[in-house]
Amino acid sequence: MTEDVIRCLSHYGSRAAIDARCHPRFKLEVDISIHSRTCGILSGYTVDLSESGISAMLRLECPLGEVVKLNFTLPFGPVTIHAMVRQRNAFRYGFEFVGSDSEREVIRRTCRDLAVDQSLFPTPAPLQLVLHMETEKQK
Repeated sequence: MTEDVIRCLSHYGSRAAIDARCHPRFKLEVDISIHSRTCGILSGYTVDLSESGISAMLRLECPLGEVVKLNFTLPFGPVTIHAMVRQRNAFRYGFEFVGSDSEREVIRRTCRDLAVDQSLFPTPAPLQLVLHMETEKQK
């Protein structure tokens, strides 16, 4: 069991309660490359990010349970971190970060910034703002 799962179990009391997530996810779409020992280099794009992992859309399969090296760029700089392939749903994969405290700090800072940005501007808000501005122009 990973450190995050143990912390969640002690906090929530059961594995079923972990579905509530210990770390919130934030929408983030950036290019990502996955270095797999069995599949070589795979490329895709991220869907969301949390302090404990990232999800990405990939065109090719990556084996569940494999530890891979991820490369992607966040606003605070490039990130290279190892992660375990935890989930797969069609072309969407879930990766759980393992190790590298320095890289995790960059991820933590990005998640804090995304939390603020996405609370100020929830996903539909920018579109609503644009539509509102267009409506105001027409008056």
